[in-house]
Amino acid sequence: MAVIEPPGLVHLEPEEYQRHPLHDDDRIWPETNCYVDLWVELLHSEQLDPIAPLAFLLSSDFDGEQWEFFKYPLEDLRAVYGIDVHEVNLWLPIEEHVERHLQLGHLLTLEVDSWYLPDTVGVSYRLTHQKSSLTPRMIDRASKTLRYFHNRGYYELSGEDYDGVLRVGHADTSLPPYAEVVNLSRRERPDSMTLRTRVDELIVQHLERRPTSNPIDRLSARIDADVEWLRTQDQERFHGYAFATLRQCGAWAEMASSFAAWLGDDELRVSVKSFTELAENAKICQFKLARAARGRAADLTGEYQTMSQCWIDAYQPLIDLYGST
Repeated sequence: MAVIEPPGLVHLEPEEYQRHPLHDDDRIWPETNCYVDLWVELLHSEQLDPIAPLAFLLSSDFDGEQWEFFKYPLEDLRAVYGIDVHEVNLWLPIEEHVERHLQLGHLLTLEVDSWYLPDTVGVSYRLTHQKSSLTPRMIDRASKTLRYFHNRGYYELSGEDYDGVLRVGHADTSLPPYAEVVNLSRRERPDSMTLRTRVDELIVQHLERRPTSNPIDRLSARIDADVEWLRTQDQERFHGYAFATLRQCGAWAEMASSFAAWLGDDELRVSVKSFTELAENAKICQFKLARAARGRAADLTGEYQTMSQCWIDAYQPLIDLYGST
């Protein structure tokens, strides 16, 4: 059995891979969520700018329980770069599907158990069973080796981790994971003018779907209502809560700032600054909430007010520029 990589795509070595600046260590939130982080690096590896299709961030909202798990809409990836993504039915052993699609020049996104992902050492690797998404880029069944995109980079695993991620030897009664095929056969590399036109069209669409009321106000009210409950929960529950609320909100805001900066319009300088300030205050809030969850005094009012005003200030220049009603 040979090493299988997608034909027509550049060969990658994990130790040489240079991740995208959106994942630099000096960012406020170097990681967002597993799906967005995966796509940032997947697009970057194909020399496609992952910032261009980020207009979807402008329609993100708080749903009453958590900040929306923001992710690249499949229709936006098709509109900007011609990439076709669709769910795939896993009816063979997973490693066989990975092999077949790599041979076809396709990639797969797979939901896997982070317990078996060595790149998460110290966080979830052999510590906790946690769902995450990755994209295999090379498979060698003979040596049980897999190279894959996950979170902020490109990595390699093997042996027992290979069996765990691809469910080799698992009982047939286990439910197959959610998986998508990434078909790059119609991938486009639009010139700068065409790219901006496509992005502008998506901005208008997503601004029209923006929240009808300030989501920061609703988020802060939810957190305040949950503080007493959080004090009765363990640390693992707190981390799950913080990820679903303040971390997703803060990571969303910093990504939105990067998108507004990428657009390059002088009118959006306030948007860039306000989104960044929102992201910074979300991080401060998370630290303070950790104190409150441990029963210590912590007042988040000032951060809430700043974040709320930042949301207003960030959106107004976009609305003025793109004429969204």
